[in-house]
Amino acid sequence: MARQALGKGLDALIKQTQEVTNLTTEQAAQAVQDNPNMSVQKIAVDKIVPNRFQPRRVFDEEKLKELAASIKEHGLTQPIVVVYDASLDKYEIVVGERRFRATKMAGLDSIDAIVHKHLDDQQLCALALIENIQREDLNPIETALGYRNLMNKFFIKQVDLASYCGKSKGSISNTLRLLDLEPEIQQSLQDGTLTEGHARALLMIPAGAFRVDVFKRMVRTKMSVRQAEQLATRLVEAPKRVKKQDNKMFPDIFYFEQQMQEVLGTKVEVLCGRNPKKGRLVIHYHSLEELDNIASRLKNKIL
Repeated sequence: MARQALGKGLDALIKQTQEVTNLTTEQAAQAVQDNPNMSVQKIAVDKIVPNRFQPRRVFDEEKLKELAASIKEHGLTQPIVVVYDASLDKYEIVVGERRFRATKMAGLDSIDAIVHKHLDDQQLCALALIENIQREDLNPIETALGYRNLMNKFFIKQVDLASYCGKSKGSISNTLRLLDLEPEIQQSLQDGTLTEGHARALLMIPAGAFRVDVFKRMVRTKMSVRQAEQLATRLVEAPKRVKKQDNKMFPDIFYFEQQMQEVLGTKVEVLCGRNPKKGRLVIHYHSLEELDNIASRLKNKIL
């Protein structure tokens, strides 16, 4: 199948939808009264189904409960957006699944909704992704999966996607690269244990068990993004001795070297070969004055 750009009318559709999604029900009804393709209705919750292309996979249960309590007390101030699916005789959510879930949790039987008369799958997928991205509702992996889904399913180029999402092509590419990370690292990104900055540092390291070991060290020691970048850079730029050992060096040793260098202010190497249980600790100095300074620092740390 030939590649195709996003539909010509999508730009207007995105703008049109965004203009009404932040309005109250009354304001939205007023805004769409002259639009033949949109209307505001009250719909039974059991007539609504989730978006098939929903990029968001994680819904915070506690935050949903808080929103449900607010809806129960004050009502839903902003309507969700849906499209009618005649084949199912249901309304599919375009925007607002979190509000829909909270409304059901609150025990309400119906919900106010802005109804699109018709949306094709490409428009439905794009609207769901772009709305979530602009609201910053997605974690990095959800965003990456959303990008990939839209590109693969509808043969959309990165440059077109970047334009509609308000992102640079480089930003889209960097986000998609997160899907090259091992599953447990991706999971850590989804649950917030790891930040996108940490993940980008990990992408510097070749894939495999070694990268996973570095990831575990980052989490265990609660490294800052800067520390993670420094460690990853050291691992990538490590001496040829790493290559001789097929990249099977040990992250703990490299991290120890980094810490010692910060403490002593000079180059430190742990030479252990393939067996980390024994080796040599080498502290470099270039003058007797520097050696005295290193000795003083060591003495202060020991005493």
